[in-house]
Amino acid sequence: MASTNDRARSAFGNQQDEATYKKAVKGKEKFLKKFGDDTNAVYHLASADVPVIGEALGVRNLVMGTAPLDLAADAAGAPVPTPTPRTVDGANGAPVIVGNIRMGFGHYRISMAMASAAHAMGYTPYWLDLASFSETTGSKVIAYQNDLYSLGSRLSQKVGLFNRLYWEPLNSEGFRQLSYNAGDQKNAELCVPLFRDIPVDTPYVGTHVWPAQAAVHAGMTHVVNAIPDNWPMALHLAEGSIHTVQTPSAYLGYHQLRGMDKKRQLNTMPLDSIVYTGHYIDHELVANIGHDCEMRRKRLLGGGPIRYLISVGGAGAQQELFAAIIERLIPYVKTDQATLLINVGDHRGVWEGLEKSVEGLAAMAERHFDNFAEVAALADGALDGELTGIHAFCDSDIFSAVYSSNLLMRCSDVLVTKPSEFSFYPVPKLMIHRVGGHEAWGAIRAAEVGDGTYEIDDTDEVLAMIDAFQLDRELVAFMCDNIEVANAAGIYDGAYKVIDLAVNGIN
Repeated sequence: MASTNDRARSAFGNQQDEATYKKAVKGKEKFLKKFGDDTNAVYHLASADVPVIGEALGVRNLVMGTAPLDLAADAAGAPVPTPTPRTVDGANGAPVIVGNIRMGFGHYRISMAMASAAHAMGYTPYWLDLASFSETTGSKVIAYQNDLYSLGSRLSQKVGLFNRLYWEPLNSEGFRQLSYNAGDQKNAELCVPLFRDIPVDTPYVGTHVWPAQAAVHAGMTHVVNAIPDNWPMALHLAEGSIHTVQTPSAYLGYHQLRGMDKKRQLNTMPLDSIVYTGHYIDHELVANIGHDCEMRRKRLLGGGPIRYLISVGGAGAQQELFAAIIERLIPYVKTDQATLLINVGDHRGVWEGLEKSVEGLAAMAERHFDNFAEVAALADGALDGELTGIHAFCDSDIFSAVYSSNLLMRCSDVLVTKPSEFSFYPVPKLMIHRVGGHEAWGAIRAAEVGDGTYEIDDTDEVLAMIDAFQLDRELVAFMCDNIEVANAAGIYDGAYKVIDLAVNGIN
């Protein structure tokens, strides 16, 4: 049964003005007119296999079905997860739902971390991608908004004036305002029909605010809203859920609703609505931090090639910068001082653009396209073995595209990335210029933890940092030292804590 609260009218006792509320209502009506009204539709879910991550993470996919789904019975029929040091007594394969959408790769990446942690703790994770039900109004709305966001991300990297005057302010201050939350709350109501098969007390983790808001509107009682990034924004508020954050600064910022209304001091979030958990990281990565850092030191300090993993974001932005980085690294690759791994996700056009713009790349690169088994074998063999040359990765399957980077991170020495969700991962990072102002504080977090550089927004400075890594191998080894210190402090244990909150609430 859907919640009777109109959450677009206020957030944590902070009332929205009437103009903001009416705008939110009109926005919802616009989408109903554009995509149809399925408020009273009867949708059923079914459980299905998930490509790639299904076996690795023990996750099941929730898809459109023809009859009511008995989730508990389905989970009972799934293989009980193999015990790990993280297994919780009494878990016994009980279901945990990870509600997500694809918006770039970051939210999928968080979802995989949650599924991985749930599996390691003895639960059966279920993947619920609200954007994948193309026949529903809610999914159509999400797809429409995702397309707009991807377009904006690409334009921001090509048109400086657009980035400076619109995109940066929107991502840092526009989404920050409490008034923005009203429209999202109304839109989330459109996703409620998808939840009718799900028992309301099922543990549920939303890895984007829309799935979290939708679950709350649907009356679910064990909802965790796993907030990304490190910059407090009202965009991410889903009152009625437990909000989790990855950093202490985000905890304080969200508790105070800092800067979310420029005209008044807002009421704070209740302490039972906000929890600092640490970084959301996959179990496979956390469990192997010691081994992977040790192998990096052996390679780096033993004179082997430094392995660079370049992960191109979901929006396919920053191609010119990536081209410059690859051009700088090619001479090092030719002399066996560097190895280059390039994952363009599911964007074949990005790779084709790089081939055209970087002389010699096409001839040098070994392609691993649409063959996840080959990628997994390469990554596994490279953990303790040798890896040279240039390797390119692309897969039309979104799960393979995203999870390939997870496998390749373990056998890489430096991850070259914008300060997106990768900012929080336990691998040495070269942080290049952000795409959207909300990402800036991710690089600040990495720099302060010491497992990554500060954000570098000048191409020449990025290239100089690569030269510095090549000349002084201790720089990357220093980041490995800091990763191990952070791991000992539990900084990378956030995903486990989120799953515990979804199952048990705040104790």
